[in-house]
Amino acid sequence: MGETAGLLQVLAGTPWARGEPTQPREGSFDEAVLPLRRSAVQVDVNAGLSGGAACTRAPLHYAVQSDATDCAQLLLQAGAIPNTPQVFTETPLHVAAALGSASCVGLLLEHGADVRVQFGAMRATALHLAAEDGNAECARLLLEAGADTTAINWRRQTPLHLAAHAQSAATIQLLLARRADPNSQDDDGRTPLHCAIVKLSRSCDCVRLLLQAGAAVNQADSFGYTPLHMAALNEFSNYVLLLLAHGGDVTARTKGNVSVLSFIVRRTPDVLPKFVQRLDQAVRLHDHEIGDVDCELKMDFRILVPNADRGESVLFLDLIDVGQRSILQHPLCETFLFLKWRRIRKFFLLSLLFHAAFVVLYSVYVIGVYPRNCDGEQLPRYMCQIPMATTVSGYVLLAMNGLLVTKEAFQLAHGFRAYVRHWENWLQLLIVVSVFLCDIPSGRVSSWQHHMAALGIFLTWLELMMIVGRFPTFGLYVQMFTTVAVNFSKFLLAYCCLLFAFGLSFAVLFANYPPFANVPLSLLKTVVMMSGELEFEDMFYNGQPGEEIQFPYTAHFLFLMFVVLVTVILTNLLVGLAVSDIQGLQKSAGLDRLVRQAELVAHLESMLFSRLLRWLPAKLLAVCHRSALLLSSPRSCAIFIRPNDPREHRIPRYLVRRAYRLVAERRDRGTIADRRFFSCKKSASKT
Repeated sequence: MGETAGLLQVLAGTPWARGEPTQPREGSFDEAVLPLRRSAVQVDVNAGLSGGAACTRAPLHYAVQSDATDCAQLLLQAGAIPNTPQVFTETPLHVAAALGSASCVGLLLEHGADVRVQFGAMRATALHLAAEDGNAECARLLLEAGADTTAINWRRQTPLHLAAHAQSAATIQLLLARRADPNSQDDDGRTPLHCAIVKLSRSCDCVRLLLQAGAAVNQADSFGYTPLHMAALNEFSNYVLLLLAHGGDVTARTKGNVSVLSFIVRRTPDVLPKFVQRLDQAVRLHDHEIGDVDCELKMDFRILVPNADRGESVLFLDLIDVGQRSILQHPLCETFLFLKWRRIRKFFLLSLLFHAAFVVLYSVYVIGVYPRNCDGEQLPRYMCQIPMATTVSGYVLLAMNGLLVTKEAFQLAHGFRAYVRHWENWLQLLIVVSVFLCDIPSGRVSSWQHHMAALGIFLTWLELMMIVGRFPTFGLYVQMFTTVAVNFSKFLLAYCCLLFAFGLSFAVLFANYPPFANVPLSLLKTVVMMSGELEFEDMFYNGQPGEEIQFPYTAHFLFLMFVVLVTVILTNLLVGLAVSDIQGLQKSAGLDRLVRQAELVAHLESMLFSRLLRWLPAKLLAVCHRSALLLSSPRSCAIFIRPNDPREHRIPRYLVRRAYRLVAERRDRGTIADRRFFSCKKSASKT
């Protein structure tokens, strides 16, 4: 019996088994097995199935492996079992599906092959193997036989995942028709839509089929990558545009905090003009003709808020981060920012009012206490009595300082990295510390507290200036000051060696002159001399006894060098840099104003929607959120304006004119294109 089984296994791989015509020759192998073909010898067609897990390959297995359909049919008719008794072992159906042999798959299914069996450590069904090779015909036969579209392999991948990897649109269509889940996730959290975006992609058919079936376009995998991330990363502009058209979120971020927009700018920059065109299309004619008095335009803001869960200003921050600030000047973006600021500015005004009251109280207290010099016993006690109003202001100041501590702690818990990145937050912390050190209601203060009070009052007014500078109306002027101050700091760092050289030299040459008595004073005096305060006659000719110039020739030479190199060259260079910075700011004043407005709106919105405020009453939070959100309801997702109506005052007139011009130019371009089309069609008909 064993010899017969071995002979059957060999027969399964011969040309005769594959249905090829053969003629037996004398003494050949065909002549030897001819009696077996023509006789009714009783053989075991399932030999090998009972040999344990290590031996599960019957003659039928070899027949299918050789794509010998006729041999496989004879074996099945003779009672060959199409399945194996051991679990997770390879069946002839797996072999046929992996080879893409639709004839063998159909034959095995007709004789009861089990489509549910999973094979090996990969736990793959026959449908997995057919989908992996993109064999639509085999997949169709398996599905008609009841194959499970939700079966998962060892990586939790469904057949739809593998069909998407194989870029087989026909197989994907078959699986979706059998209600395969387009949003199933593998062990990396990736959906079939993720799998469809691969390097071998040549068309958008697979992605389009999955999107039409309801695939989640913004589903992130375990690493935070959405399909839009992968499309931009792989430089597939057509995929990016298709995903954007189906609601792709360009503000989505990976767990490494990389946004889709960042990938688009770096990998597929050709998508940006198309993105701007989508903004153009969001401003369109709604009623009447463009030149009519009753003409009405619709500005749809939904494209600017791809994901309301992350706030309404995230897109603007991402545009600023990736260097695309100019898009903020689009009429749709600027109108949205104007309306958004008008809704949220009340929260900023409350913060501004609080800080203004804090600065006034701090000033009243410091002026009422520290100019008295009541440290130690220098003055009688009655002269050190603090007025009641000053004492009350001190206690109120301490209470307000406690509120500032709470505010700073809240901002620190809300976003640690964002908090430590802004120098204004460090300035606020210094102010809080100075108030606690200087606010002593007893009236007796130490000399070191005078220093702290002077620094504290200076910092509080400086901070108030910076807060006022956040207001879009005054922000440009404060930004001019900040820019020049930063550049001057860089200027001093760049030329500090030269300043040190002169400062130390003057400390040696003018040791008898009080401003140069020691090294720190000499360096300070050198910096002051940059402003033109040279004191040439006092230093060289009006010296008091004991203050005469000891090294006149060297002193004259170095003083002349200082005048030329520092007072003339460096000072004029600094003025030139400052003037150029101001001119640059004035040229980009409109864009800078929009950037500051977007950043302020985003900051206030993030504070209002912070998870740390959940302990507040729900009704109070709901009121605050409604008053801050511009797109709080479907009706508020768009604004309808009448550009030819002089009573239209909801948005500034310059924005109305820009929106009107945008729609009019698009209509004119469409008219010209239509004329070209009809002229070409007319000329073609004549020929």
